[in-house]
Amino acid sequence: MSQREPHTAAILLIGDEILSGRTQDLNLAYISKKLNDVGVQVREARVVPDIESEIVAAVNALRARYAYVFTTGGIGPTHDDITADSIAAAFGMKCDFHPEAYAMMEANYPPGEFTEARKRMARTPVGAALIPNPVSKAPGFRVENVFVMAGIPRVMHVMLEGALPLLEGGRPVLSRSVGVHMPEGRFGTALGELQGRFPDIGIGSYPFLREGRYGASLVMRGTDRARVDAAAVAVHAMLAELGGDPFDETA
Repeated sequence: MSQREPHTAAILLIGDEILSGRTQDLNLAYISKKLNDVGVQVREARVVPDIESEIVAAVNALRARYAYVFTTGGIGPTHDDITADSIAAAFGMKCDFHPEAYAMMEANYPPGEFTEARKRMARTPVGAALIPNPVSKAPGFRVENVFVMAGIPRVMHVMLEGALPLLEGGRPVLSRSVGVHMPEGRFGTALGELQGRFPDIGIGSYPFLREGRYGASLVMRGTDRARVDAAAVAVHAMLAELGGDPFDETA
């Protein structure tokens, strides 16, 4: 654990459907915001196909570097749901029916409806801890610092709520956003100089086109509210001095 970056996380989105464009991911932004709220910063995100070797390689690389890894997708009832087996392979563990998960799911279905396909959702790496799923009962699971969750957003949300109390977080990252209807080329040099005055604050510029008008959002991020606010005041002053009309945005 000492070699992992404290209070950090990576997100691994698993599924051919995301890479093909058939399914639009709705989980990355949600997980990132929830983790930041408890002081865990997402430092990396990857998307991998439903191929065991690809999942294993990504999980092993990410779990060695970051304090936590969150995966979504691939724990359903069909043959291409291979995340449980892949996580087991990454840890060198066997994958089998989890007794508690099996009993819970069996009790959830009427007689004869706990099919072989549904039984697949009760399989985890042997020794894994369950992550509750109040929505459809089929649980997620955790092995060491890897949290395995469903890809369906509604189900993932409740699983994440069950995982958050288990995390050790630091100070949440705070942000301020200042908008201006001015091309980046007008303020790029001055913004770089201003960043030098606030080395502890991340300052980024993100161009936009809104209602036919070009502009940019300048976002300040840091863990010290006073410093974030001071950077925002400096950005306002810099833009105004260059002839802009800066305005506060919702970060």
